[in-house]
Amino acid sequence: MKAAVTSKAAKLRILGVDPGTRVVGYGLIDVDGPTVDYIECGVLRLPTAESIPHRLHRLVVALGEVIDEYTPTVLAIEAAFHGVNAMSALKLGQARGAIMTMAIGRGLEVHEFPPATVKKAVTGSGRATKAEIQARVRLLCRLRREPSSDAADALAIALCYGHTRHALAPAGALRRTR
Repeated sequence: MKAAVTSKAAKLRILGVDPGTRVVGYGLIDVDGPTVDYIECGVLRLPTAESIPHRLHRLVVALGEVIDEYTPTVLAIEAAFHGVNAMSALKLGQARGAIMTMAIGRGLEVHEFPPATVKKAVTGSGRATKAEIQARVRLLCRLRREPSSDAADALAIALCYGHTRHALAPAGALRRTR
């Protein structure tokens, strides 16, 4: 007698990160098929009086503590976008690089999503406002109140990965076509 094969995906813990050099939002969810369970969210506030290298170090240490406590298997992060200020974009890129390097060093899968993709996945519109994202995240995560803007963005990024993960090929799974 053959055993029944199920296609049920295993429960997945996702850490979403809204990167920055002053404030970093983070949000954790568990996804089990269509079910989303909220775990935790918050913000890491980095001292602006410190140099960028010191802030990045604080960021990596603090986010590492979140990873150690909640043990996610995936980190979803907002992809870089075209800003008007080159220096701000450079600093944001440094924060993103530090976060992704730390996550990979801890064995997490890392996925990036452009802001418009995150907005569309959560609200249905790639042009959603911060308030619309907060309201939708509150609903999807069944929260009593809206999280802060940075934490809501991080949860939205985690939700985006949760919604799109079946369409993403794992590393090494792509086949070459002729």
